[in-house]
Amino acid sequence: MSADSPKTWMALAVALVLGAVFHGPPRSSIPDYAVCSPTGEAIHTVDPAHPTVQCILVRDTHIADVGSLVDITTRSRRLLDVWRPSLDVSFIDPTSIIVPGLAGTTPLRLIITTNHSFVDAHAHILSYGSVKLNVDLSGCASKQEVLERLVDFVKARPDILNDPSKWIQGMGWDHNVWAVREYPHADDFDAESLLRGRRIYLDRIDGHAAWVSRRVLQLMGELPDTVDGGEIIRDSSANPTGIFVDNAMSLIPLPPPSKADMLRYFDRTVKDALAVGLTSIHDAATEPAAVEFYRQYAESKKLPLRLYLMGHLDSVEYWGDKLPRLVGYGVEERLSLRSVKLFTDGALGSSGAALLEPYSDNPSTSGIMRIQEGILSDLIRRFHADGWQVNVHCIGDRANRVVLDIFEDVFTGANMSETRPRIEHAQIMTPEDLERMGRLGVIPSVQPTHATSDMWYAEQRLGPERILGAYAYRTMIQMSRNQVLPLGSDFPVEGINPLLGFYAAITRLSASGQSPHGPQGWYPEQRLTRVQALKGMTLDAAYASFSESVTGSLTVGKKADFVVLNRDIMTVPESEILGTKVLATVIDGEVVYGTL
Repeated sequence: MSADSPKTWMALAVALVLGAVFHGPPRSSIPDYAVCSPTGEAIHTVDPAHPTVQCILVRDTHIADVGSLVDITTRSRRLLDVWRPSLDVSFIDPTSIIVPGLAGTTPLRLIITTNHSFVDAHAHILSYGSVKLNVDLSGCASKQEVLERLVDFVKARPDILNDPSKWIQGMGWDHNVWAVREYPHADDFDAESLLRGRRIYLDRIDGHAAWVSRRVLQLMGELPDTVDGGEIIRDSSANPTGIFVDNAMSLIPLPPPSKADMLRYFDRTVKDALAVGLTSIHDAATEPAAVEFYRQYAESKKLPLRLYLMGHLDSVEYWGDKLPRLVGYGVEERLSLRSVKLFTDGALGSSGAALLEPYSDNPSTSGIMRIQEGILSDLIRRFHADGWQVNVHCIGDRANRVVLDIFEDVFTGANMSETRPRIEHAQIMTPEDLERMGRLGVIPSVQPTHATSDMWYAEQRLGPERILGAYAYRTMIQMSRNQVLPLGSDFPVEGINPLLGFYAAITRLSASGQSPHGPQGWYPEQRLTRVQALKGMTLDAAYASFSESVTGSLTVGKKADFVVLNRDIMTVPESEILGTKVLATVIDGEVVYGTL
């Protein structure tokens, strides 16, 4: 067989990338290698200077060159040294893959979507692992289905089955999708004999309400009549029903996870994250115990992916001095903590989003402000003065207005490109505040799948006028000083696969292709382009974490983080996007998931 034959090149590429390059000698002896597409400029870099290229050249952990095969081969000679005598080139065989959903065979296009390929700009790492290893209630179409999943879980866990004192934890129930859209009751668990008398704690899908069993209520004893920033749901006789909203959830004596639990949860989240192409995650509300867990992990060994933590402590007193400042910390410098997460209100699904006017479907409430405005202002001012990036959870238009008022006051005269304050969710806003957010240079950090999850009831809650300023992603980009819109998932509230967010952003459709407005999508004028969505999941997310000079695009000098997909999400029909599979996830030049 000739050394120049296509089969030889393909065998060499696979052997080099999977063997010698990634699983062979120590990092210091890894040779330079190039990854190329045989079909032209099919590598999407998210670098405006070179939006698409044929090849990328990797040296150690960084991108050393981009361009055509001829160009990088020629230029690589100037980069090689005596310890790196030749350049290894890996091609994807254009006839080796049959793309699902198309007739016959189609050349595989190598889609390498930036070095933070992908970045989730807003997620909850340990919570996701906890849900997956306990009781995942997402998708339950009824209360009865929730009970059935709980029973199945108990039967599958002898340690819990034989010990009624052990807590049963879960997350994901959503009464808004049940036939009767009412909160459940503590006594509902007693319908199943296997659940009766057990300690059960179930987070609502948004994490802003909890449903507990009668046994838990007994453990809690006498409850306060009211809770600042929260609500204990009561029946007509003023007895608690087992539903606790927002700040009232802190009354529940749920034991914290142990270090062993945190490791199990983290390992599960990492496994799923790498499998869907995530290379970096912004952890939205990392409490001190979790911060210490990540710090110790990063000191002892390499984190499997990059973590950007938003520190959080449930206190109205200043707590910035209780967190370590970590930037590029630990082995391989993959851990950072330079931001904090504050909360203003609840969520729309649990009617806790703070609105300027009462809910259209429940005029008796305007939602919940979880913190007093004066206290919030003092905290933001202090965090800013101490050099923390300030990221604030805001769902309702009142919460967003309050925070923008504070930001406008606190950040007057500040260099916003240095401080980069964020509003997490920025879900419901008035037209005036959408414009003001962009003018001030505040970064909206949004989750496109929230729009497609909430679209079935959001207009009923908000009415026909307020809904026009809700989930207004295209407007946010248009109003932004620098067209920055980081995208995330909020997993485990939504699915962990970033392509779910990509699809929702560009279609405004559910995963099944539906919306209240038909196949054109829910308020289709707010759809993002594919280029905008990809940038939001890569370079914009990197900017929101002060790492755009290191990650976020396949640019010379940046980290060699990229994901290889089996189809071109930038050109395939929208209906085929969610069928896309990750072939390989690469971080610092190493394959950490899959094969090429």
